Amino acid sequence: MKNRTMLREIIVKVLYQVYILDNAKIEYNIEDLIKEQMEIENEFVNKSVNDVIKYQKEITDMANKYLDNWTIDRLSKVDKAILSLGIYELMYTNTPSIVCINETIELSKLYSDSKVTNMINACMDKIYKEELDGRK
Repeated sequence: MKNRTMLREIIVKVLYQVYILDNAKIEYNIEDLIKEQMEIENEFVNKSVNDVIKYQKEITDMANKYLDNWTIDRLSKVDKAILSLGIYELMYTNTPSIVCINETIELSKLYSDSKVTNMINACMDKIYKEELDGRK
């Protein structure tokens, strides 16, 4: 059994593939993309991937509101996947905010350069302070 940190990495890989395939206008089956990454079905992965796709417009709007002089679509596909997952977990799950932010930053440290990591950190922090502080 993989821990949640490892599962988040799988989610980012699947979302990355989704963004590449969508951009190329190539049809795909989301379940097949998930199965390529996971031999055993996992509820956390399935729900997260499907919900990020379901709420992508809202996630994109939220990211664009808090990214300074930048938009989520200008980020690389992997950075978009990381930030989208982070915003999804922060806004749509009961995962503690500190965990959402920390996991997002750790993923960004693995796959992004420090400038992008700082940008993602600032965006997540602003979303937390502006949208959630006092609500959770």
